[in-house]
Amino acid sequence: MTGAAETVDVVVVGAGLAGLAATRDLAAAGRRVLCLEARERVGGRAMSWAVDGGRLDLGPTWFWPGETAIEALVSELGLDVFAQHLAGDAVLEPDAGPVRRVRGNPVDVPSGRFRHGADSVAERMRASLPAYAEVRLGTPVERIVRGPVGVQVHATSREGDPVLVDAGAVVVAVPPALAVQRIAVEPALPPDVEAAARSTPVWMASVVKAVAVYDRPFWREVGLAGAAVSYRGPFREVHDMSGPGGEPAALFGFAPAEALGASGAEVADLFIEQLVGLFGEEARTPRTVRCVDWSREQWTNPPIPVAQGGFGHPALRRLVDDRLAWASTETADRSAGHLDGALRAGRHAASLLLQRADAGTQTRLTQ
Repeated sequence: MTGAAETVDVVVVGAGLAGLAATRDLAAAGRRVLCLEARERVGGRAMSWAVDGGRLDLGPTWFWPGETAIEALVSELGLDVFAQHLAGDAVLEPDAGPVRRVRGNPVDVPSGRFRHGADSVAERMRASLPAYAEVRLGTPVERIVRGPVGVQVHATSREGDPVLVDAGAVVVAVPPALAVQRIAVEPALPPDVEAAARSTPVWMASVVKAVAVYDRPFWREVGLAGAAVSYRGPFREVHDMSGPGGEPAALFGFAPAEALGASGAEVADLFIEQLVGLFGEEARTPRTVRCVDWSREQWTNPPIPVAQGGFGHPALRRLVDDRLAWASTETADRSAGHLDGALRAGRHAASLLLQRADAGTQTRLTQ
């Protein structure tokens, strides 16, 4: 039996950086916001792993010069950041033949890292919210009904109870392809919006990321940057993921999930064997290894994977019926696929709703 509906001004679906950015901007304008997150943590694809000496990223890792949205947030929240290690030579693994050392490091570019992991951005964003903006974890949204002047959002609590929320508007801050495959929207979305959402690829959804932690950054001792490109695979690129000063010492790699077809310990073994070929026998004995196959993450990858299309589709950057906005790094018109793009998308969604409310439309966004 469904209980009485909660009432807020805006529901935000998803507590990744895009959802949290929308929540913060809407709350800053005095709106009561309820952010519903399916996972038991904030951050979405920004997920970090605690190891002795620090936190290492299992999702996005970097931000780049000129990405002003993330730079401004770092300054505002006082986040502790440091520069990606670049010094040393890179390694090239061709299709066939011996591994080669490449003078300098043409693989990496100057970028920033978060001392406490990329998910510390999301955690600090959540902590900065006022009391009238709530983030509720373990609450997947299953249905959105657009009414004449608002929306009704149906979800399930972590205890398995129905959650019903009436709101003036909703921000769908999860990958569009995931949203249209997992969330029923009534009435049906306009055909161009539906088509754009279904054809927008999900960033990281086809990637396996592996991180190996070592006692020390031994590759630096022989003048290597920890950067490698492989045409042999299965991991296509490798980077130094060590913390500031080389502690904790770590290497990480990306591989297409379809190239592995394995999981758990098998992936870890493949990664370490490839690191040995790239960096020598010292790579064989890591302290620990962690692998995440994002293609198996139900709150990231849609049941039917998407391969075509591009990011920032215009149909996903405008409101539906003045009361449904899209916000994920895939909908950004700049820095799409990056943390900066997620922030921009969330702020854009909030701006659309606030502009419509100020213009006196039927969207119910009371103060």
